[in-house]
Amino acid sequence: MNDPGVVAAPTSGRTGHTHRLRGLAGTGLIAALAATVATTLAAALAQAVGVDFQIPDGGETIPLSGFAVVTGFFSVMGIVIAAALLRWSAHPAQRFVWTAMSLTAISLIPPLLSGANTATITALLVLHLVPATVMIPALARSLRARTD
Repeated sequence: MNDPGVVAAPTSGRTGHTHRLRGLAGTGLIAALAATVATTLAAALAQAVGVDFQIPDGGETIPLSGFAVVTGFFSVMGIVIAAALLRWSAHPAQRFVWTAMSLTAISLIPPLLSGANTATITALLVLHLVPATVMIPALARSLRARTD
């Protein structure tokens, strides 16, 4: 029955927060998977055209699985940062974009200092930007949607 005199009890703020967090986590995990696949495919393509990914310090070559693991790990760290900002920031989307862009810029420094050849450095710089172009917009959109 539709009785206008009956008012539903307000839901707990905790339930709303949990729902927002789950939505962010779901979006983030899908984006992390996409970022990991895109980065690994881009690294494979770079190898196919001759980039060796050999780092002179120790002479080791970065394997494709290394790109996948590192991308997945740091993508999850991005989700954790986004979740923390969702919980504790009045403007989580803006703060997240600023933070993520700053961390992405910082992440470009090690390839430049690696001493690798130009092709490897260029490929590593691009491979830092690939997951950023997937994760940052996806999480920022999700944060905006969750705080409106």
